[in-house]
Amino acid sequence: MLSPHEIAALMLLDSANGNFELDPADLKSLVRQQLVQLERLAHDRSQVRLTNHGRNFLDSVAKRR
Repeated sequence: MLSPHEIAALMLLDSANGNFELDPADLKSLVRQQLVQLERLAHDRSQVRLTNHGRNFLDSVAKRR
């Protein structure tokens, strides 16, 4: 089960252009649950992307609202 912070972080990742900082604990949990993945762009940068599992989770949340 996701915390409200983790759900909010997932929603931010889905809708934002990347100009924000996520709580590292939330990000780690989302990666562990395979809702997002980290892609290494350079030795000091990475990008966070929703996985299919993360997209499906958000779709199911949106249907229940």
